[in-house]
Amino acid sequence: MPSPRRNAEGRPLGASVSSSSSSPGSPAHGGGGGRFEFQSLLSSRAPGTDPTCARLRASESPVHRRGSFPLAGTGPSQAPPPPLPEEDRMDLNPSFLGIALRSLLAIDLWLSKKLGVCAGENSSWGSVRPLMKLLEISGHGIPWLLGTLYCLFRSDSWAGREVLMNLLFALLLDLLLVALIKGLVRRRRPAHNQMDMFVTLSVDKYSFPSGHATRAALMSRFILNHLVLAIPLRVLIVLWALILGLSRVMLGRHNVTDVAFGFFLGYMQYSIVDYCWLSPDNARVLFVLWKQQ
Repeated sequence: MPSPRRNAEGRPLGASVSSSSSSPGSPAHGGGGGRFEFQSLLSSRAPGTDPTCARLRASESPVHRRGSFPLAGTGPSQAPPPPLPEEDRMDLNPSFLGIALRSLLAIDLWLSKKLGVCAGENSSWGSVRPLMKLLEISGHGIPWLLGTLYCLFRSDSWAGREVLMNLLFALLLDLLLVALIKGLVRRRRPAHNQMDMFVTLSVDKYSFPSGHATRAALMSRFILNHLVLAIPLRVLIVLWALILGLSRVMLGRHNVTDVAFGFFLGYMQYSIVDYCWLSPDNARVLFVLWKQQ
């Protein structure tokens, strides 16, 4: 009887084939190895372990689309941005007073620019500018001071000297108060103004209040109360004060609110002068001291 063929290891050839076919991992063993490979393939393609599927699910998330919150585990948490400084924050609830003041300032600047028709030679009313500058000299403080001192020196009655001494006191008070307020407020003159004014001092570069307007209101009220004048002259003095105040805006020297506050301040200055009126005896003493010097 012929002997079976053996493999290289000395085992029968049929035994090796049967043993290899009956191994647990072979398909001949009932398909156990095929099922294992199929399960491994399914587990590797599972949605929870596939990075591509994870990225797709993350991109489809509504939270990720809105960009409201970062994905967990993508990186270290970022600290919130530091708060803005107080001056850089937007005031979303301004006060009523602030809104009113800003609106008034905007209207003041717009109206002052519209009324500055004589601010330059090329303005719409530039031909009237020399007349307005002559009117400007009539309300300057230096001519009024020099004229009062001259009349006081030439006066020969104590009643006239009393009035002139109080007028001198009123002019000095006006110059002092206007210079003090201008130095405190420091409001610049309008941008369309030309600095060609008559005899300016250090505080004359500021605009608030108008010294010509204060002087016009003060002098008109002083003259109307202490000089006996006819009706036409009284009307002429009132018109001079009003036109002088208007000319300050037309020349571009001041804004409207500068002139309005100047009229109010000049009106109140006369009330101070009238309350502190120098009596004839005090005026005589001051006049004698002034003459001795």
